[in-house]
Amino acid sequence: MIRADLHIHTTFSDDSKTTPKDLIEKLVAHPSVKVAAVTDHDSIKGIDPVRRLAKPYSDILIIPGVEISTPEGDILVLGAEELPPKPWTVQTVVDFAKDHSYVSVAAHPFREWGLGELTMTSNVDAIEVLNGSSSAQANKQAVELAKTMKLPGVAGSDSHQPSELYSVYTEIQASMDVDEILRAIKKGLIAVSQTEKSIRF
Repeated sequence: MIRADLHIHTTFSDDSKTTPKDLIEKLVAHPSVKVAAVTDHDSIKGIDPVRRLAKPYSDILIIPGVEISTPEGDILVLGAEELPPKPWTVQTVVDFAKDHSYVSVAAHPFREWGLGELTMTSNVDAIEVLNGSSSAQANKQAVELAKTMKLPGVAGSDSHQPSELYSVYTEIQASMDVDEILRAIKKGLIAVSQTEKSIRF
């Protein structure tokens, strides 16, 4: 089993203060979270700098990804090393993820820029049910939505500064292999955790 923060912004997102160096240093120092997904806003430029810094450490893994802004709401695409073709809509982004065997996630569905009830018709692979920047009520609504839709629920800190990194994480029944992790998420072989409390689906 691995523990992964599946929603992180670096300085390659305009609103983040977390440098690639910050991300790796805190990942190396963390006692149990050793996997991180780089999901900058509409950009994949942070992936390679983070991976270069991670290379010396055999016990940590970086998952490439991106958070795409669509008019309907934000979608995480885990596994992506390239941007979807424009124009970006929920349907085109989700189709792009499926075509490439990536994982599409409805990010913070009940917060600003979330899909909200549109998630029901989005055909995403998973729902972010524990977002470190969302209110308890918004996360609770996301949990209920995931149960209703019978979709896996993932966790991500949605961190924009170093102090927010790894505040929540997803436990994944997989080895340190990106493709295996993506398959495990789709199969629901996961749980989300914040401190000692886990929520299973």
